[in-house]
Amino acid sequence: MNGSKIAGQKENTASVHFRRIIAYLVLILVSILCLFWFYVLFINATRSNSELKRGFAALPGVFFAENWTNLKNGTLPIFNGLFNSFFIAACASALSTYFSTMTAYAIHAYEFKLKKFMFTFILMVMMIPTQVTALGFLQLIGKMKLDDSFIPLIIPAIASPAVFFYMKQYMDSTLPLSLIEAARIDGAGEFRTFNQIVVPLMKPAIAVQAIFSFVLSWNTYFTPALVLHTDTKKTLPILIAQLRSADWLKFDMGQVYMMIAFSIFPVILVYLLLSRYIVGGVTLGGVKG
Repeated sequence: MNGSKIAGQKENTASVHFRRIIAYLVLILVSILCLFWFYVLFINATRSNSELKRGFAALPGVFFAENWTNLKNGTLPIFNGLFNSFFIAACASALSTYFSTMTAYAIHAYEFKLKKFMFTFILMVMMIPTQVTALGFLQLIGKMKLDDSFIPLIIPAIASPAVFFYMKQYMDSTLPLSLIEAARIDGAGEFRTFNQIVVPLMKPAIAVQAIFSFVLSWNTYFTPALVLHTDTKKTLPILIAQLRSADWLKFDMGQVYMMIAFSIFPVILVYLLLSRYIVGGVTLGGVKG
């Protein structure tokens, strides 16, 4: 009997080790597939236009400095574009996460009429494409004399149904109502309860959504292209599109890849700074207690 139990335990241990090896191999393969395209991007940023026309190369070229010099000394204000993109993305990310967390807190912590309707209505807003409301949006900002400014790209970010939904799910799993009631009994006001108790508990979820909101705003092309007209106010996606649409005599694919690499580097930095919150935040936010 004991021998059969020991044999069974050994088989289970071997099975666990085998599954773990398979899992690691799959994760390594997926990681390579994800990182491969970044590798191709940075490799192409070191090659000349003529080399890129000849096809793919696995090894970097020697034109990194030349591509960067041509891009930096070109007609496009890339540093202005970098600042514009960072400013808009940072402000939109901060506003959307804070006010979406506040909205989720209101739905989570208070009981009032039409509570379920408000929750459903906010989620219904996610079904409306940006392109559908673009004409009315442009007419509105034109009447408000906000055309060619950053305000129409930052203020509407306050209303983010996707961030709200994630925050609401996270609160359902991690924020007990008894904790809020205890703070009220102790005499804490609603804003103090939210800012000093709820927000610190929501840090993992806020960090996750800050990354997603930052990347979404950073990569957005459609709305900024409609709103911004002055070259010094344009964001990096618009400048990349202008660089790609240059006259064929001036077109340089090496500069295009250098521009894309230049635009993606800040996003990688933001991800590295906040990535430690992603696993915990996604796990807790996806499981309802």
